[in-house]
Parts: sequence; structure tokens; C-alpha cells
Amino acid sequence: MSEQLTLAAETREQVGKGASRSLRREGRVPAVIYGNKQDPQSIHVEEKALMRLLMTGHFMNSVVMIDAGGKAIRTLPKDVAFDAVSDRPVHVDFLRIGEHTTVHVNVPVVFTDEEEAPGIKKGNGVLNIVKHELELVCDAAHIPDEITISLAGREIGDAIHISDVALPKGVTSAITDRDFTIATIVPPTVPTVEDEEADAAVAEAQAAESEAEAAEAEAAEAGDDAAEGEKAE
Repeated sequence: MSEQLTLAAETREQVGKGASRSLRREGRVPAVIYGNKQDPQSIHVEEKALMRLLMTGHFMNSVVMIDAGGKAIRTLPKDVAFDAVSDRPVHVDFLRIGEHTTVHVNVPVVFTDEEEAPGIKKGNGVLNIVKHELELVCDAAHIPDEITISLAGREIGDAIHISDVALPKGVTSAITDRDFTIATIVPPTVPTVEDEEADAAVAEAQAAESEAEAAEAEAAEAGDDAAEGEKAE
């Protein structure tokens, strides 16, 4: 089960781009708590504390207890916006939930027993992962950290579908209209003669381009030296 996280926060009296920029300069990240038939609540959290939770790797599928003004609010992170240049968090959305609210979460998939898969171990097959996360429906108090899928006995050409996965008790797939594929074992990719010839042609073209650029740079440098010589005279 995913562990419960905690995050201290302060309420925001002012909203808008100007107020948000001011908070970020102070090392704070604007956020909002919404849902559960209550009015949205504007808050801000410490960027360093938020980053520590993000680095756990399971922030988005964990219950986060937010301490805002001495009152603990049970939430589930729904979205984190990042700056396109600095990659720093600039805004967070939290969904307010009850202790046993049914929630939709994306839970990572972990594959095990690769050494016991004949298609990979002996056949040199490749695990082709179609879905790295599963969208699941479960009780907020029992969110799984991950879904483990064994590859033992898998051969080349095998496909792993959601129906092959034993989900934890009380957990179901949010996608119910099809038996979707999670991963397949595909044959090894063997380079053909055409592939090798194409790679050689690309390498040759890149080498010729590099030589041309070097020659052009040398000519330009020689021209600059000549011009400096004329000035000196």
C-alpha cells in the first residue's frame, strides 16, 4: 500500500500571476485544494518540501495530508505544472478526498523474473512495454505502490493483458471495455544489410559535412589573418 505523505502549507489571500510570481521568488509554490463538494482553497507550499515528496517517485499515487493553518486535509495530487526552462514546480492541484473515497490513480508497473522467461533468456527476445502505468480504481486508504508482473515462462510472441494480472483485493482497472495489452515479448531485432548500408551512408555524409565545415572555418580564419596583416602594414 502506498504510504501517506504530509506537507505543510499556508493559505493564500491573494491570487493571480503577480502574487504567484512573488511567492515563487520566496521559494514557495502556489497550489489549490478542490473537490469533495467544498469551495476551492488557495494555498502555497515550500518548494524544497514539495521536491522531496516528488523525489519519492510515488507522489502522484499517494495520499497527501496537507497541514493548512493547523487543520489536516486529506488530498490526492492530481497535477503538477513545471517551468518549461528551469523544470521547477510552479503550481500543484490537490483533490480533497475522504478517508475511504474511491479514487482513480495511475500506478507504475514493475516486471520481474526476466531471467525465468525463455523467450528473453534463451531466445534473446525483447520486452516491449506498452503501458508503464495502469489506471486503477481503488479505496484511497489502499492505493498500491506498484503492480508487479512476473515474466516467468514467457516466450517470444506472448502478450500480457490486463486479464492476466492479479490485482490487489479491492483494486480494479479503470478501463473495462477491452482486455488491453500491457506488454509483449518480441523477437530480437537483427540488423539487415540494408540497415547497415543506410547507417554507413549516414556516417559518410556526416563525415563529409564535418570536413566541409572545418575547411570553411580554416578559410575564414586565414582571411581574418590576412586582413589583420594588411592593417598592420
